[in-house]
Amino acid sequence: MTPAASLPALLQGYFTRRLMQQRCASPHTIGSYRDTFRLLLRFAQARIGKSPSELAFEQIDAPLIAAFLDDLEQSRSIGARSRNLRLTAIRSFFRYAAFEAPACSAQIQRVLAIPSQRFSRAQIGFLTPSEVQALLAAPDRRTWSGRRDHALLLVAVQTGLRLSELTGAQRNAVILSTGAHIRVLGKGRKERATPLTQQTAAVLRTWLREIRDGDDAILFPSARGERLSADGVQYLLAKHVATASKACPSLRRKRVTPHVLRHTTAMELLQAGVDRAVIALWLGHESVETTQIYLDANLALKEQALAKMTPAQAKPGRYRPDDQLLAFLKAL
Repeated sequence: MTPAASLPALLQGYFTRRLMQQRCASPHTIGSYRDTFRLLLRFAQARIGKSPSELAFEQIDAPLIAAFLDDLEQSRSIGARSRNLRLTAIRSFFRYAAFEAPACSAQIQRVLAIPSQRFSRAQIGFLTPSEVQALLAAPDRRTWSGRRDHALLLVAVQTGLRLSELTGAQRNAVILSTGAHIRVLGKGRKERATPLTQQTAAVLRTWLREIRDGDDAILFPSARGERLSADGVQYLLAKHVATASKACPSLRRKRVTPHVLRHTTAMELLQAGVDRAVIALWLGHESVETTQIYLDANLALKEQALAKMTPAQAKPGRYRPDDQLLAFLKAL
């Protein structure tokens, strides 16, 4: 392998040329892939005893990557989904390396052959209308942070934006004139506009007076005026769920995450009779089939289908107790 095809050169070329220049990957994707390789290089350093800059590309082979993924499951207690996301980043890099280091094709093919881990797909979680109302009432709107959190939660539940879309939204993304809507750059760098209800538009109109001017101002900033982190949103959401649980005890039995709010939007649209294709457009899904998970979780639709069925003619059998002597012998 030529010096130009060393591991540091390959990784730098992959991130700068392939991801940033050629694929124009989103900052979220770049950050996720970066974190994967930081973890992988630290694991390789501990396993091989060389600093990341001294590692050879040939040393990052299939057995080491498999051991790395197993270590993530054990040391970080990650699930199959997170494990597969890490593997996706590694595969992407090795597909790039296949063109840059063809002499290592056998090693690359063995890495690409590492299978994804299968997992059970549980039904999605979502909130009921009463739980949504309790959650929206939880923030203390007498404070600046309470008004921010109320506006953020209202937008999240009404629009179904992804967490990264919520935290990255800027002031100029909100249009409050006729046809009020919010514009976001979503997954796959696809821009979409989501309409706002009169209530949401009124809350945002008031909230915009409390953040700094300028089109690039963050819509829901931290106390320092910066973009909220994913952990920060999860923290404030958990805080308000705990408060809302006092008025709505059913929330105590649910694990509420920002993505659950997105699911709640989809379920509300589905129960209102909105077509799956429209829901897919609303949420920014690549395929209409992605919305199938909401059909699976909607018990009300299944009960409506059950009501249209002709019930089978079946009569309950009559209970006859066992003979006392046989029951005695059976119980021994």
